[in-house]
This record gives sequence, structure tokens and C-alpha cells, in this order.
Amino acid sequence: MVIITQEKLREIERKLSSLLSPYGFECHPFKIGWYNEQVSKSFLLPYSDDTVAFIIISTPSMFEKAFIPYLASADCIRMKQDPIDQCMMHYFAAIKAEYADLEIETIHDFQTTPSKRPRVLVQTAGHVSGAVRYYQRKDLLNDPWCSERKIFGVCLHPEFGGWFALRGVAIFTSINCPDLQRKSPREILTTENEVAELLQRYNDHWEDWSFRDIIVPKDRYSKDQREYFATKPADRLPLIKKLVASN
Repeated sequence: MVIITQEKLREIERKLSSLLSPYGFECHPFKIGWYNEQVSKSFLLPYSDDTVAFIIISTPSMFEKAFIPYLASADCIRMKQDPIDQCMMHYFAAIKAEYADLEIETIHDFQTTPSKRPRVLVQTAGHVSGAVRYYQRKDLLNDPWCSERKIFGVCLHPEFGGWFALRGVAIFTSINCPDLQRKSPREILTTENEVAELLQRYNDHWEDWSFRDIIVPKDRYSKDQREYFATKPADRLPLIKKLVASN
């Protein structure tokens, strides 16, 4: 185990950002202990509290900067796995290659345990990193729903609103940074009514994507990207062929 200063961690972060940002990704550091204190026992990550990890976020430009070029370079027409998942595996592998001298575990948002639980709760990881604000039912003093109803929480990005995705985490398993200072996520919504509206849009009208525009975003998904994600996976092959042909 190597103990590093926050200054050294910033160097690692700058290097990781320079690797990922040209492809439309963001990375934000957090401590495993911050994550573990927020989750139940079944979701604990088996590392010491000061172990360094990064949440990896795809911004709206990822589709054009990373995904379409990946489609053009890979035989996605014959892929059995979801092309987006395959694309994320490609770029997460690039992280390991860039830091070949370090021990890194990457966990994707789509990976599950044998019991079908997510291997990592990316919304919690994003929140504790300070990169996004995870709004949940518990944030409301006056709950408008009946107690029996399940209400799912949702994250907002301070620049992109809901137009982003939390793709997974990269855990630098051999690095501890006790000096890393916790960054609180920005309070993007200012009133309880706004939070209730966000949760209502996300839980009752998620298909119209209106929850993504609860604030005015810096950027949104392109027309091609919206069409791709609005199409059922089984029906995406013609779109994939069109995207590849246009690249």
C-alpha cells in the first residue's frame, strides 16, 4: 500500500482527465470510506477507508467523441453484448493500460453480483465525490407519496442537469490518500418543491426525459444520441449501421 499526498493525487487526476476528457468523460476522486459509510453491508467495497477511487462520468459529447468512433472501429454488428457497454469496457481498459504500474479495479454500472445486485451504486459514488447531487425521497420533509410506494432517487450534474451518465468506478486499490478532502455536491435545486418535481418526473415520466431538463443544461444529448437511447436495444441495428456509415 502506498500513501500519497493530495498534491500527488491531483497529478493522478490530471493525467486521468487528460486521458478521458477528449472522449467526453469526466473523472472525480473519492475515498472508499466515504462510499461505504453511505451503503448497506451488501454493497460495501472491500478496501480500506482511505483507498482512492474515481467515478467516471460520460457527458453529452461522449456519444460523438467516443461511441461512434468505437462503433466504426469494432465489429459491433456481431456483438452479443450491448455496444455501449462494450465501448465503456474499451475505455475503462485504457485506464488500466495507462496506469500499468498500479493495481486498479474497474467496476461498471452494468455489472452485477451472482445475486443480481449491482456491484457498485454509482449514484452514491457520484454523490460522495461531489461531482453530482443525488436527490432522494429522504431529502423531502413533506413526502407527497404513500408510504408503500417505491420512489427511486436520481442524480443531477451541476452543468448538464440529467444529460449525463455515471458509467462506473476505477479503484486504485494500492493507493491511500488520507489528505483527500471531501467535496460536498452542489445544491442544484433550491426548494423542496423542485426536488419533489424532479423525483415525480423521474419516477412517473422518465420516458419523456423531462427530468433531464429540470435545470437549463450547458449541453444536451444530440439528436442521434436521443434516437439511439430511445430505441429498444433489439431494434438498434439499423441505427448502428447508419452511425457507422456516417463516421
